[in-house]
Amino acid sequence: MSMNEAWLLPEGIEELLPGQAEQLETLRRALIDQMHSWGYELVMPPFVDYLDTLLKGMGNDLKLQTFTLTDQVSGRQMGIRADMTPQVARMDAHELKRETPSRLCYLGTVLRTRPDGFAGGRSPLQCGAELYGSTSIDSDVEVIRLMLATVCKTGISNAYLDLAHVGIYRGLASQAGLDETREAALFDVLQRKATPELEALLAEWALDAEISGMLRALVELNGDVEVIDTARQQLAKANQDVLDALDNLAGIAAELQRLIPTTRLFIDLAELRGYHYHNGVMFSAYIAGQGQAIAWGGRYDNIGADFGRARPATGFSTDLKCLIGASDSAAVTSKAVFAPADVDSALADKIAQLREAGERVIVELPGQTGGATEMGCDRMLVQQGGQWEVVAV
Repeated sequence: MSMNEAWLLPEGIEELLPGQAEQLETLRRALIDQMHSWGYELVMPPFVDYLDTLLKGMGNDLKLQTFTLTDQVSGRQMGIRADMTPQVARMDAHELKRETPSRLCYLGTVLRTRPDGFAGGRSPLQCGAELYGSTSIDSDVEVIRLMLATVCKTGISNAYLDLAHVGIYRGLASQAGLDETREAALFDVLQRKATPELEALLAEWALDAEISGMLRALVELNGDVEVIDTARQQLAKANQDVLDALDNLAGIAAELQRLIPTTRLFIDLAELRGYHYHNGVMFSAYIAGQGQAIAWGGRYDNIGADFGRARPATGFSTDLKCLIGASDSAAVTSKAVFAPADVDSALADKIAQLREAGERVIVELPGQTGGATEMGCDRMLVQQGGQWEVVAV
């Protein structure tokens, strides 16, 4: 690399300048405090872990996103975490081993081999929360409400919520007798809502007209909460798994409408984000004008089994950098007090008092260029009547 390229960063890797970094750090602290107030305990998974741990129960998509290396001590394959969810599940199953419900939260950098979505970075600051030990609708509703509160804390007040349920598609695929290859092909078509391709697949497979009609209906079953009633009519001949999933989805939607009636709520039965590891309700937060979700989550009861102790689980995650980019909040510019270069012990005492009180004090260096204004200070220490006082610049 030539000298004039030494400043370049790898594609998808960002650096934060002082105002941006302070904004992010202020928000990080606020979010941890908020999750703590909901009863969630902070955990810190390692940045590097054994590869099989990082990929437990998460499907092939995460494997493609994970940087790998060889541990020179054990000779085993290691990875740089691309998602902290499996590590937190290990903590609950293997380390904590609680019988009571467990609420855990986390916030830290993950690294991915490629950007996730349009204009996404490869080093998200992942923030999330997981609730273990409950299969109730109440636990899903709590996590969804915390996700929306997290989004709101960043200054985004116009987010809307999208709900889906993986059990509906899985139940229909099972009823249709689809093998793994066909199920994957149908999944891809539904994700893209590619109706002509869906029609071609159904015609090629020559499925029963009844099940074909229900699979075809999934593409159109999206909109307001009333879609659930429409789905009950159009999927009336589906198996019990599908009907149970619709009941579960309806219960969650009703409780959300009761607790947070101002939230815009939408249903999309063809939305299958996280299909490979979720087994129940799935949810995402969106804002107008942005096609990618800004926060997402769902129920994933099976992941703990890979660590020797299956526990019901539901959770969400988001990228704090993404949230800041989507919010209207400006970068933080902290004001400060400028102190002159002086050996007076009384000045040193005054500076210590101000810092102890939470003030930011910048001390002038001998011979430096620029004074209080140039250093971004709105106040300065001056000696008045034998005392050091803070005055406006």
